[in-house]
Amino acid sequence: MKFQLKKIALGAVLGLAAVSAQGAEVTLKAVSVFNKDAFFFRQFNEFMNSVNAEGKGLVQIQFVGGPESMPPFEVGSALRSGVVDIANTTAVFHANLVPEGLALTVTDTPMAELRKNGGYELMDKIHREKANMVWLGRTTDGLKYHVYSNKKPDGNSFAGMKLRSVPVYRAFFQSLGAAPLQVPPGEVFTALERGVVDGYGWPSVGIFDLGWQEKTKYRVEPGFYNVEVSLFMNQDTWEKKLNNEQREFLKAQMAKIEANYAKDHELAVAEKKRQEEFGIEMVSVGNGEAFVKQANAEAWKAIDQASPKHAAELRAKFGGNQ
Repeated sequence: MKFQLKKIALGAVLGLAAVSAQGAEVTLKAVSVFNKDAFFFRQFNEFMNSVNAEGKGLVQIQFVGGPESMPPFEVGSALRSGVVDIANTTAVFHANLVPEGLALTVTDTPMAELRKNGGYELMDKIHREKANMVWLGRTTDGLKYHVYSNKKPDGNSFAGMKLRSVPVYRAFFQSLGAAPLQVPPGEVFTALERGVVDGYGWPSVGIFDLGWQEKTKYRVEPGFYNVEVSLFMNQDTWEKKLNNEQREFLKAQMAKIEANYAKDHELAVAEKKRQEEFGIEMVSVGNGEAFVKQANAEAWKAIDQASPKHAAELRAKFGGNQ
């Protein structure tokens, strides 16, 4: 009789444990600074679908919305305060909180190397300390930015041109003689249409998703920087709402993205051909090597000024000493 009672008691404990395990599932509120039809939403969408399919009983993601639900430049503050748990964004959009994050765009050091040389740990640490964020990793690696415009530049000079900009290349555009203007992606088409801007900085892929090809005549070669789009999380959510198993699960999901960077390069080649076929003219600046060198120098100068505490270590890990 006692043995039977022990079996019943054990069964009850195991049953409660199963219920508890199911109840441990955490739902993360997510936003994206890019629209659902944008190139830089695709990897995030695959990430969410994979998490929700493989993480039942563990982790689920509830997509709150894109830039229509939250302006891109407000996402960093929303992450810091915990209004949202995870975001598909870029450190460029929260440079006011973490100016060191601009190194993610300037670096040519591959993500795999940053995870080995301590660069990942350093950037994650800075985000945790300054903005209560955890950097999960980047969804793109190796894509370049370009200047797209309605006016043909005169060699390396963009004097008199108004270019849509973001913090990471504002100083570079100024050094080219252009007037940089901060315009959210969702407003660029109208700005081009109304002549508010003559052109814009944007990656080698994605302009067709936004319809900007209709207002674009030229793409400047060569490209510069390393386009950075990443997944960031609220640190309190990461440390307090998730257990170790859930954290390791999300890290594994992030690793799947990092194993597929080569697809971006293939798409970039196809996108260039598509732009040319549409009628966008590829124009080269006078000295391409000097153009890229100038872009890097201006960006690192801004990082040095904004973060004297971390500048030397950032340069060492992210390649700013080259």
